[in-house]
Amino acid sequence: MSKDAVSALRNALYSLEKTQSPTVQDPISLGSRAIDDALSGGLIRAGLHDIYGTGTAHISAATGFAAAMASRAAGPRPILWVRQDFLDSETGRLNASGLAELGLDPACIILVRARDIEGVLRAAEQAARCPSLGAVLIEPWGEPKMLDFTASRRLSLASAKSGVPAFMLRVSASPAHSAAATRWKVQALPSQALEANAPGFPMFELSLLRHRGGVAGQVWRVEWDRDQKCFKDQTCSGVTPVSRPVVPVFDDRQIAPQTPQYAFRRAG
Repeated sequence: MSKDAVSALRNALYSLEKTQSPTVQDPISLGSRAIDDALSGGLIRAGLHDIYGTGTAHISAATGFAAAMASRAAGPRPILWVRQDFLDSETGRLNASGLAELGLDPACIILVRARDIEGVLRAAEQAARCPSLGAVLIEPWGEPKMLDFTASRRLSLASAKSGVPAFMLRVSASPAHSAAATRWKVQALPSQALEANAPGFPMFELSLLRHRGGVAGQVWRVEWDRDQKCFKDQTCSGVTPVSRPVVPVFDDRQIAPQTPQYAFRRAG
């Protein structure tokens, strides 16, 4: 990310300063009673949270889960999503229409594209310092050496100071030591069919790998209700699932520029 791009991002963040923010002490409820109880009310707002997909088959699920959590945290305020350019060729571009299908408003997402991990971390730390953002979603590629405990600690401290939660979405990476308050492993599950065997809401298997100050090692199956914008506990017993998971986050196809249906706000 160039100096001019960083300057433009900083100016954009300053323009949001009048937006009212929730208190740092307010936990982020996921909507699932089982998960919220395990987290003593919800996720720590002023902190960093790691999210891992388990292989390429679950990248979309991990991305959908991260986006849904950021949406729960942000409410009506904007989400700043920092994404490394290399991900477009490996996983596909973010699909605004797909995010809308998850119940997210793409107009509330400020998309920042960075060429390398240095740019990703620089933009993420600047964003995490802005108290008027609703959430920061950070998406680097792979396991770069710069993304070590010190880097995660800097992000955690920035989040703690501003009260803005940061979600680190790790693609093509194994769970590693970091300063994150929680660490999640996400797998996609087949959705439960609606009427006429139509694909249902996205289903996830969530494993809590780390919970600072709490008990980790628990696993839940949840459904994301895009209308209520919350996670609901599911057992999947006695229900015939649709043959594939449904998390429409990516799209490699070109969208005709003359008739855009949704658009991100872009910075960088």
